[in-house]
Amino acid sequence: MARRRRNQDEYYDETSERDDHVKLDGVITNVFAGGQFEVKTDAGAVVRAQLCGRMRKYRIRVILGDRVTVALSPYDLTHGMIVYRAK
Repeated sequence: MARRRRNQDEYYDETSERDDHVKLDGVITNVFAGGQFEVKTDAGAVVRAQLCGRMRKYRIRVILGDRVTVALSPYDLTHGMIVYRAK
């Protein structure tokens, strides 16, 4: 049987983005073992975060002092995922 090929636009549709996460911008202040980072947000909060799967897949490097966007769960605002590294 032939496999149905999905349209490329389905993957990058705006609806595929999680809408229940709180997104904040910040700066990486500390790097821990195991791919964990400490991010100080512009709001003043300190969050421990790790890279999201897409950033790990494409090997996007994040170092100390980078500006990043962190997606936080509304249930636990102290842990998050780094979803974007500013250029």
